[in-house]
Amino acid sequence: MTDTDALSDRGSEGRGRKDRGRGNVFERLALFIRQVVFELRKVIWPTRNELVNYTIVVLVFVLVMAGIIAALDYIFARAVLFVFG
Repeated sequence: MTDTDALSDRGSEGRGRKDRGRGNVFERLALFIRQVVFELRKVIWPTRNELVNYTIVVLVFVLVMAGIIAALDYIFARAVLFVFG
């Protein structure tokens, strides 16, 4: 059986129909690894420049969100101290 034959037998949930329950553990593991490699060949990997840009965007977003949460925490802490303190 080739890689594409095993992939074409998938159901809508992605599980193989013919191969379910067939073969020993090592054959099923080998099939799984072949399918993973086949899928990874389809991936369009980002260039180094894109990766750096995406990383910067994520870091800036995380820092902004951390600042917003810290500000809200400070405001709510002051409000609780004002009301109950």
